[in-house]
Amino acid sequence: MEIHVFLLQLLAILLAGRLMGEIATALGIPAVIGELAAGIVIGPSLLGWVEPNQLILILAEIGIILLLFEVGLETDVSNLLRAGGKAVVVAAGGFIAPLLLGAAVTYYLFDQDLLVSLFVGGTLTATSIGITVRTLMDIHRNNSPEGQITLGAAVLDDILGVVLLALLYEFSLSGAVNWLNTAKVLAFVCIFFLAAPLLARLLSRIIEFLDQRIDNPGLTPVTIISLVLFFAWLAQWFGAPELLGGFAAGLALSRRFFLPFGIAIRSNAAFSEKIESQMKPIIQIFTPIFFVNIGLSLDFHQVNWQSAFFWIFSLSLLVVAILSKFTGALLINEPFPRRVAVGIAMVPRGEVGLIFAGLGSVASIFNNDMYTALIMIIVYTTLLSPFWIKLYYRLFGYLPSLKQA
Repeated sequence: MEIHVFLLQLLAILLAGRLMGEIATALGIPAVIGELAAGIVIGPSLLGWVEPNQLILILAEIGIILLLFEVGLETDVSNLLRAGGKAVVVAAGGFIAPLLLGAAVTYYLFDQDLLVSLFVGGTLTATSIGITVRTLMDIHRNNSPEGQITLGAAVLDDILGVVLLALLYEFSLSGAVNWLNTAKVLAFVCIFFLAAPLLARLLSRIIEFLDQRIDNPGLTPVTIISLVLFFAWLAQWFGAPELLGGFAAGLALSRRFFLPFGIAIRSNAAFSEKIESQMKPIIQIFTPIFFVNIGLSLDFHQVNWQSAFFWIFSLSLLVVAILSKFTGALLINEPFPRRVAVGIAMVPRGEVGLIFAGLGSVASIFNNDMYTALIMIIVYTTLLSPFWIKLYYRLFGYLPSLKQA
């Protein structure tokens, strides 16, 4: 590709993503949905201005690594500790049930192979912390008992999801499910999660030391990005996807970081906030490229809209996507209205579900019909779940079991 063509395409991606993201935010819709829509508009589905290519894919990969870094940076493990065992039950049920049901439906009812089925189930395990938190804050329920349980469960869901993504990534490389490789990757991931935060914390001390002594506004973002890229390479060296390195680096640099077994490491909150503030503009440039690229990879002209398979597959998985998230919530010892509130709050998939679907598409696991169906399910749960949460509280929020602080 000639450089001027690529520059024009990149211009279209950045401007369209930003414009559609701002419009979505103004309408009360998550910005990622607007960025996804931008890819659909400028991509093969509508205008055909931009098609996915290797250069855009590389920028999208950087975007997803930085996105997972931001997720790790904003992960509050103390939410999980405060919510305790109930959050663990909700997270486990909301992770295992979608994975098993989604994979079983795809494998047995739609006659897909095991790898495709696992990717479908993996895509349905996601829970979007950002969308859930924003919705609960809008109705002032983020500090309620069900709010704390939901936030703790969403944190654990993210961690489990990243580990599952590492396994599915390994499967996609080999083209089949190999249980020996699964054990190897799990062992590497465990070692990585134990060692990487300690190493990141040590390196962050060095960065903080330099930041205090060198008056250069570009020092912190350059060194932090270097750290993230190093950990992305390190994750790949361990046999895990690069984005796992970004997540681990963000988790370690978070001012709310906790080692396993509850051993806290003191961190400089002011420096952590400085990292967040200086990294956000860079993250906000690259991450929209990833979501716009997902829209670019959709081609509605290639979807067989008259296909019974497409609609039955979509509706079946939509039912699984919604109902399976109630599994863990219904098992906790809380009043029934509160358990329902937790279940509804766990339904939004958001950016995490798009990451799973995007990886499956890049690895050529999904055909166009399946990929489009999964994107539609993610968009539906992301757009409408906040509406159902607010409606539920509007109708039943007067119940004492929900009003208790």
